[in-house]
Amino acid sequence: MAQDMPTSLVAGVAPGRIAAMASDAAMAYAARRPRTNAALTAGAAAWLDGVPLHWMKDWPQPFPMLVARAEGSMLEDIDGNTLDDFCLGDTGSMFGHSPAPVARAIAAQAGQGLTYMLPTPAALEAGRLLNERFGDFRWQVATTATDANRFALRVARAVTGRPKVLVFNGCYHGTVDEAMVTLQDGRTVARPGLLGQVADLDLTATCCEFNDLAAVEAALKTGEIAAILTEPVMTNSCMVLPDPGFHDGLRALATRYGALLMIDETHTISSGLGGYSAVHGLNPDIFVVGKCVAGGLPTAVWGLRPAVAARLAEVNARRPAGHSGMGTTLSANPLQFACLVATLSEVMTPENYAHMEAGAARLEAGLAAAIARHGAPWHVVRVGARVEFICAPGPLKNGAEAAHAHQPALEAAIHADLLNQGCLIAPFHNMMLVSPVTSEAQIDRLIAAFDATLTRLFA
Repeated sequence: MAQDMPTSLVAGVAPGRIAAMASDAAMAYAARRPRTNAALTAGAAAWLDGVPLHWMKDWPQPFPMLVARAEGSMLEDIDGNTLDDFCLGDTGSMFGHSPAPVARAIAAQAGQGLTYMLPTPAALEAGRLLNERFGDFRWQVATTATDANRFALRVARAVTGRPKVLVFNGCYHGTVDEAMVTLQDGRTVARPGLLGQVADLDLTATCCEFNDLAAVEAALKTGEIAAILTEPVMTNSCMVLPDPGFHDGLRALATRYGALLMIDETHTISSGLGGYSAVHGLNPDIFVVGKCVAGGLPTAVWGLRPAVAARLAEVNARRPAGHSGMGTTLSANPLQFACLVATLSEVMTPENYAHMEAGAARLEAGLAAAIARHGAPWHVVRVGARVEFICAPGPLKNGAEAAHAHQPALEAAIHADLLNQGCLIAPFHNMMLVSPVTSEAQIDRLIAAFDATLTRLFA
C-alpha cells in the first residue's frame, strides 16, 4: 500500500473542506424537505429515538427521508424529490424495487393466506430452483440472513461436537453473536459499542484476519473450530477482495482439520448468477443467502450439502424431543415461497445479471477516471454489480486495513453531497449497486455527480 497521507489532510482532503461540504449539504437537504421535517416533528415521537429501526438515523442527513414510493431504481420522498437509487435497500432490492414478477406473486398469494405453518406446491418448486441456481443443498427458509446464519451455526456445532466459529476481522454476517468480534492485540474480543453484551464471545468465536491462511490453520489446529464462516469478499467496511488461492486454501484447511466451510453470500450475490461461489467455483459445506433472494420480501435460505444433512439426521435421531433452538413461527410462509419462485425463475436470470455487470463496469470505470483526474489517493473496487470507492490507496488486504481506510466524516459529506445531486448510495459504506433496471443515464448522472463532489473537495 502507498504511504499514508500527511496528518493535516484526511484522505488527501483538507478538513475544512469536508466540514463545509457537510454543512452546505445539510442546509440544502433541509430546505428541500419542509413537509418531511414537519411530519417527523409531529409524528416520530412514538418511536424509540424517533425511528422504527435505529440505523435509519445512520444516513448523513439532518433528519431521515420519508419515502413516498419506490419504483425500479428510483425513489421519491414526500416532498417530491426524486433520486437515482444505487443503495437499493443495501442489497435487499438489488433487482430493483418491486420487480413485476414478485409483485404479481405477492398479489396472487395475498388472497390465499399469508402464513399457516405448512408448505405449498410453490415450496417444492422453490427447492428445485434453489438447487438449480446455487447447487446441491438441503434447504431451510428463514426470515433474515442473521437467522439463517444463527441456525446453520447450531447445525455446525451439533454435527462436529465443537464449540467455536472462526470469523474474519471486519466481517458481515448480520447480528450473529459470533460475528460481533474483532482482533485486539491478537485476541478475539467483542466489538466496541456492542450493546448489552455480558457473555465472553471468545468462548464461541475465534477471529482471524482475512487472507491470512496461516492464522486460519493455527486456529483450526486447536480442534475447537466447528465452522469457518466467511463472505467470499469482505463487504461490511471497505471492500476487501480475496487473494488468489485464499478460498482454495480455506477449503483445503477445513477438510484437513474436520471443520465445515460456511459461505454467506448475502452481499456477494451481486457477483453473478449463483453468487460468488458459482462464478468462482467455490465448494462450501453450508451456504447462506438472504436480502434479495425473494425480490425484497424478507427471506433468507440456508442449505447443507447432502453429506452434512446426513450427519445432522444422525444427530437428530439421538436428540431428545424438545426445542432445537432453531426456527421462527413466521418463517417459511407461503408468501416467501411464492416470491422465491418468482425471483429465482424470472428475476435472477442470466440476462439481468449481464445488464448489471455491464452497468457496474461502466460505473467502476467512470468513478476511477474521476479519482485519477483529481489526483485523489483513493481506489475503486467492484464485485459483479457491486461497486465501492474507497478513500485510501489500495488494494486492501484484510479487516484491519479496511478499518484504517474508513473515513466516516469524509464519506458522510460525500454521501450527503451526492444525495443533493439526486444520487442515493448506501449509508454504511461507499457501496453502490446496479440493478437490472438501472439505466446508463442514471449511471452517468452518478459519475458526473461524483466528479462534481471531488471538484469541490480537491479544486
